[in-house]
Amino acid sequence: MPEHYFTADPAVPFERESFTTDLWGHELTIDTGSGVFSRGHLDHATAVLFRELEPPVQGQFLDLGCGYGVIGLAIARAVPLASVIGVDVNERALLLANDNARAAGVASRFVACLPDQVPSDQVFDEIWSNPPIRIGKEALRELLLTWLPRLAPNGRMVMVIGKNLGGDSMQRWLTEQGWPTERLASHKGFRVLETRRGRG
Repeated sequence: MPEHYFTADPAVPFERESFTTDLWGHELTIDTGSGVFSRGHLDHATAVLFRELEPPVQGQFLDLGCGYGVIGLAIARAVPLASVIGVDVNERALLLANDNARAAGVASRFVACLPDQVPSDQVFDEIWSNPPIRIGKEALRELLLTWLPRLAPNGRMVMVIGKNLGGDSMQRWLTEQGWPTERLASHKGFRVLETRRGRG
């Protein structure tokens, strides 16, 4: 069976490849690698997320399914008062994300780790994600319902999902589960969704 980027320890030989991109007015050079999603370039969905949303203001952030860390790193660079945790199951991705944080000078405010390494009492003002759609619908739903309760009161999750990969049905499903979700933007076949937590 072919391996995917959500494999914990990919067997494919590890070769690094970097790219440079401008995110919210900050130039970032990102190391990527074989066995990790979107090697050598910024994927289209994440590019839409940056295009459609302004950087947040401050707070505690979770980069869910962080890969090599591009979303969390962009937040850490653009938001001086941000503290960011990235989570992923791919150990190569975590290695790259932490290396990228050191290279970008934000390692004191960005750390990437396995999900079970996040303190159990840690809550987040915002969760940002280009979620791992290809783990399957049920697994993705379980992932989101695991992390959404970690939002602080009045916190929000923003994520980008392709329309053809279930963006509209995900919006409806999250709302039905008691997590009101709105579409903030639609661009090039991608939906940018915002899920809010109330005070309760």
